[in-house]
Amino acid sequence: MKDLVSHQLVKYLEDRGVRHIFGLCGHTNIAVLSAMANSRLKFVNVRHEQIAAHAADGYARATGKTSVLLTHLSPGLTNAATGVANASLDCTPMVVIAGDVPSHYFGKHPHQEVNLHADGSQFEIYRPFVKRAWRVDKAELFPEIIEKAFLMAESGQPGPVLVDVPMDVFSAQIDVSLFDRLKGNAKTLKKPSLDEETAATIVRALGEAAHPLLYVGGGIVLAKAADELMDFVDHMAIPVAHSLMGKGALSDDHPLTLGMSGFWGTKFINQQCLKADWVLGLGTRFKEADCSSWYPDFTFNFPPSKLIHIDIDPSEIGRNFPTEIGAVADLKAALKVLNKVARQIYPKARRNPGLEAEIAAYRKEFKASNVKMATSDAFPMMPERILADVRAALPRDALITTDVGWNKNGVGQQFGIFTPGSFITPGGYATMGFGPAAALGVKMACPERTVLSLVGDGGFGQNPAMLATAREENLGVVWVVMNNNAFGTIAGLQKAHYGLTYGTTFPKDGDEYIPNYAEVAKAYGVEGVRVRSADAFKPALEAALASGKPTVIDVAMINNPTPTSGHWNILDIYSPDKSVSHVATD
Repeated sequence: MKDLVSHQLVKYLEDRGVRHIFGLCGHTNIAVLSAMANSRLKFVNVRHEQIAAHAADGYARATGKTSVLLTHLSPGLTNAATGVANASLDCTPMVVIAGDVPSHYFGKHPHQEVNLHADGSQFEIYRPFVKRAWRVDKAELFPEIIEKAFLMAESGQPGPVLVDVPMDVFSAQIDVSLFDRLKGNAKTLKKPSLDEETAATIVRALGEAAHPLLYVGGGIVLAKAADELMDFVDHMAIPVAHSLMGKGALSDDHPLTLGMSGFWGTKFINQQCLKADWVLGLGTRFKEADCSSWYPDFTFNFPPSKLIHIDIDPSEIGRNFPTEIGAVADLKAALKVLNKVARQIYPKARRNPGLEAEIAAYRKEFKASNVKMATSDAFPMMPERILADVRAALPRDALITTDVGWNKNGVGQQFGIFTPGSFITPGGYATMGFGPAAALGVKMACPERTVLSLVGDGGFGQNPAMLATAREENLGVVWVVMNNNAFGTIAGLQKAHYGLTYGTTFPKDGDEYIPNYAEVAKAYGVEGVRVRSADAFKPALEAALASGKPTVIDVAMINNPTPTSGHWNILDIYSPDKSVSHVATD
């Protein structure tokens, strides 16, 4: 029995449990779209492929499952590239299915072909940032390739893969037995764990240390290992610092959570990292901003501190710091073994009331130091007040997407996240425009939960066309545009080092910031509110959350810098031998 590849692809995705596909149409993929029309699959239509990629990224992070992105060739593929690269650097599992020119026209300059250096080479565009890029040369190879694509996206360190499909392959007849035989394959692979001997070595090293520290990255969230992490922390009484991507892996109100380290970390947290004699790194890359550009005087100093590093990817171990003990393992599996062994070596749970009291005193002091800004009636609003009001209005398990700038750095530093996996941010690629579009995918994945996107005006302006999808799908996301009328972080950096803000701030219409994003929202059929005073913000937010409707709240914000205590090497590059950082530009 034979059937079209496009029809069999749709059946395969249904059987695999895929429910949503994000993308945009083109003449190379409409065979697949047509096959989806009467299927259980939901095609989430967008106005720009970058929106689709970010939405698919958010969807995968919220569900913990591989997302699917369908694109057109050439401009469709390159439009999506930024979003796919962002997903890659944040280890998001994603299968990108891209249409291509007909295989029998490779090299003949058919419509929209990319072939300046080699014929049939469109798939090469993604090679630097996906785990694997396939070009399907024959229809008979497609079933095996799509099966491998899902396994590779999900296995080891997760990430996107590309399956590039000439349009004639989608419309080719294929023997359905080639797809049927895949049904016997395991759809998930068993992941490596930690042997008990190594676990005992790690537990004893931490148990005998004077100042042990757990340093947690986004790998804990990816591995769904938050419960196992909390069990280990509670039994061993070891404090936890985290990277930006690790925020929320342990609740911010847990008595042993220190907070985010690095450039945007506080002095107290960075000092706790510095004084640690043994550090257990769990699912982290020890990236630049989290580690103060790896300068030994600010966040980490290996040696004399000693590092134990567990990660699913061996290439991450020893990449940035010398490692005393390195282990390749799935974090959930590894922590189960560590918990078992910890209870064997220390049958009674350890306690450290002195450290808990020290952390509690630090939190109280930090909150007090921030209270003036967090309660200020100034307008444009203080960013601290915006974040404080948002946190007060949201349920504990609300899903938050952020972009870049104050909304990311400030949230990392001073905004409580209490549910693992509920903080969704662009970490490695730090892509402006990620947050608003990612919120679409997050809401589709979790329609019953509150979803809010914190974003600057620069990031929101990248691709406001995502509002069209929000309106069409009735996705009750609330976008809070922290509007400082600038690319604020870069403006503050330029002002500090060069004394001007050329190319980093936007013109005004009198006292009005332009564009008016509340009016932009209304043009898309979405609710829009422009806040005119600090006291008006929280009531507007509460009303938007209660409405269940997609709503944009545009609130003017003063461009004060996020407080920093760590270091970033670019400061030395711009202003050698000077102690300068970001400054306010208003």
